[in-house]
Amino acid sequence: MVVTSEASQEQFEPLLSRALIYKGVAAFAALMAACLLLLFAGHWFGQRLSLAGHTASNELYRIRIGADTLSVPANVIRLREQRMDGKVERLYLYLTWPQMQGYTEAERARFDEPGEASALIFLDISEATMSRDMSGRLEPIYHRLMTGEEKAFGYGLTLHKMKTDSGYGEEVLLTAPRKDEPDYVVRCVLPHNPAEVTSADCQRDVHLGSGLSVLYRFSSKHISDWKHIDAAIRQFVGNALIQSQSEDR
Repeated sequence: MVVTSEASQEQFEPLLSRALIYKGVAAFAALMAACLLLLFAGHWFGQRLSLAGHTASNELYRIRIGADTLSVPANVIRLREQRMDGKVERLYLYLTWPQMQGYTEAERARFDEPGEASALIFLDISEATMSRDMSGRLEPIYHRLMTGEEKAFGYGLTLHKMKTDSGYGEEVLLTAPRKDEPDYVVRCVLPHNPAEVTSADCQRDVHLGSGLSVLYRFSSKHISDWKHIDAAIRQFVGNALIQSQSEDR
């Protein structure tokens, strides 16, 4: 009878103990929590990756370069680490052309897709280290580096080839006379094939503010707009500049 009782008890004993069930439930809950955390982290990282360092924030930052202070919105500042108040040696910006605006969700493709980047203008702003900007260097420097006959390029511009030993590689110089102003001067690498156009084939620097050198790059695709681009750059930087007397108050 004892054997029968023990056999009966063994027959109806549960296969899983309560302790084991509790451990299983706890492990399952931990696994679900980990999955949710991973999902959230993946979503957050995916958003950060898709922004590629861009921001749509319009928060204004005061950034000092030499004797000049600029007030610029976060969405025009290319580098995340520069989106703060303070002093920098060089500030990197980007703007849509012709809107002259920073990054927005609506214009994401223009900032993320290589094929759309030609619609951007890139600015590098630093303290001027040379006494002359690009227009001022035309007579004393660039004229000595030109070779061959100048050619009409169109849009009021004249094309000048550079000597092979000038250090400018395949760049050409495009110039244009301006009333009551020094000649417009821009350096470009002109692609032989329109499909080879980049977002920064052309570059020009101008002196603005108390002592800023503003180097801006744009696609040769927009060279016909050279007058408007130059004027827009001057207006944008001029609007961003904070007068020193206002800064002292």
